[in-house]
Amino acid sequence: MSDACCAPNPPSADRAYSRALAIALVLNAAMFAVELASGLAAGSASLLADAADFAGDAVNYALSLGALMLLPAWRPRIALVKGYSMAAYGLAVLGLTAWHALKGTVPEPATMGLVGALALAVNVGVAFLLFRYRSGDADMRSVWLCSRNDAIGNAAVVLAAAGVFGAGSGWPDWIVAAILSGLALGSSVTVVRQARREILAAA
Repeated sequence: MSDACCAPNPPSADRAYSRALAIALVLNAAMFAVELASGLAAGSASLLADAADFAGDAVNYALSLGALMLLPAWRPRIALVKGYSMAAYGLAVLGLTAWHALKGTVPEPATMGLVGALALAVNVGVAFLLFRYRSGDADMRSVWLCSRNDAIGNAAVVLAAAGVFGAGSGWPDWIVAAILSGLALGSSVTVVRQARREILAAA
């Protein structure tokens, strides 16, 4: 393996990446509060699932900022923790969705649509900031996958709001929440596999 492959990122690249992560962290923390309050008020499983995702992403961005201050060998280990946390989130969303389905909750579609559209705008902006880092190491890739999944999830929440409005049923909300869970579980597998490969290569 060449020295270039093992070398840390150039300081200028790290500074640009750090700024992008810091912006993403602030935006995700703010949207967690907005979606948590809105999801509880509207009775929406998909909004609450997305709120949990924003919270998890805020933690992930904070971990990634911390990883930049560590030796490169520690970065895949941070990514491994994040991969497992994404899996835990996915399983938690499945449980939340089942609970709402059993209760037969019908969410308020106007709140779902408005907040979902706001969240989509935020996550598209974050994804744009992080797009250039999508092919980096396991930690960078996990950050990009989180941002990509969020944008997809937000678009799905907006569609679910339209479905709830048209059908008068909670099924569109529950289906989207289950899809968000599947995205989290699939991404966790990708991140964990790459992190393990990088840990083995470093060893």
